[in-house]
Amino acid sequence: MLINAIRWNPSEGLDLGIITLHYYSLMFLIAFGLGWYIMKSIFTRENISVEKLDSLFIYTVIATLVGARLGHVIFYDWDYFQNHLLEIFLPVRFEPEFEFTGFRGLASHGAAIGIIVAMYLYSKRILNKPVLWILDRIVIPVASGAIFVRIGNFINSEIIGKPTNSDYGVIFEKLGEDFARHPAQLYESGCYLVIFLILWYVYWKTEKRFKLGYIFGLFLALLWTVRFFVEFVKEPQVGERANWLLNTGQWLSIPFVIAGLYFMYRPAKRRTV
Repeated sequence: MLINAIRWNPSEGLDLGIITLHYYSLMFLIAFGLGWYIMKSIFTRENISVEKLDSLFIYTVIATLVGARLGHVIFYDWDYFQNHLLEIFLPVRFEPEFEFTGFRGLASHGAAIGIIVAMYLYSKRILNKPVLWILDRIVIPVASGAIFVRIGNFINSEIIGKPTNSDYGVIFEKLGEDFARHPAQLYESGCYLVIFLILWYVYWKTEKRFKLGYIFGLFLALLWTVRFFVEFVKEPQVGERANWLLNTGQWLSIPFVIAGLYFMYRPAKRRTV
């Protein structure tokens, strides 16, 4: 008997009558909604027109979803999707039989790359400020959003942890299991909350926000270090392409950490923009 284990088997979502609002989708709505309010407070402080938030919201949402989807396809499951290109952006699967799957399969590394590209375009077309200026600020709501995305993964019983081989852990009954696993999703979510609070404090309470790239670099270094170490207690994802020494997620995290340290400690003049 697993005395300390939590048995986890929630419903898929909220039944609204006409449709069911899945909890995972709800977590994304919360993430994007909270992100909008965080950026509104930042734009107000920086005397940036709040009207530019609408464009920022659109850029961020599209970049997150498209980048995350392509990241999963390229980094984790290319062996399948190279022969099923139509399924990349369709919520269906054609083989072995037609099935409505929803938009499953998102990779945070791809989302990160997508957001960086989108912020470059946004800074040039809309904001007219250095791309590092907006990256220093957008990572704050991104960190807060990551908290809820991982909670959504936990609710869906996906991106699960390895068995604990003890009485500690979570039993994911939805998967038909009767043994405890590490709640890796909650480990990440808790760490992302700490990262969000650190970034929020650095931006609002210190002078580091005047050094272009510092907060962005801090975000990269902290978040992907967390991701690197949590991977040790996570099960390999579907289509895992690297399983020697380190897994795919860990190998992909290393360049982000290095880039983060570079932006934090590179020589740079203080800017008051």
